[in-house]
Amino acid sequence: MYYVYAIVSEVDQRIYVGFTTDVEKRLKEHYSGKTTSTKGPRPWNILVVEEVTSREEARKREKYLKSGIGKEYLKKVRDK
Repeated sequence: MYYVYAIVSEVDQRIYVGFTTDVEKRLKEHYSGKTTSTKGPRPWNILVVEEVTSREEARKREKYLKSGIGKEYLKKVRDK
């Protein structure tokens, strides 16, 4: 299984999207500052986690969530 996830920064409300096979491990890397792109605006909170069956599906969903329409969707989720 693969997981597509979005996290949001408490500092500046920035949204980061990624995919992984181990959500717990990957989120710990973000929270601890081991990931360069999320090192600065910590702490982060989980916004969305979606399970998909293949790496290809995960990559497509990640790409969608990073697109203009996908970002609008995530902002609506964030602002609820």
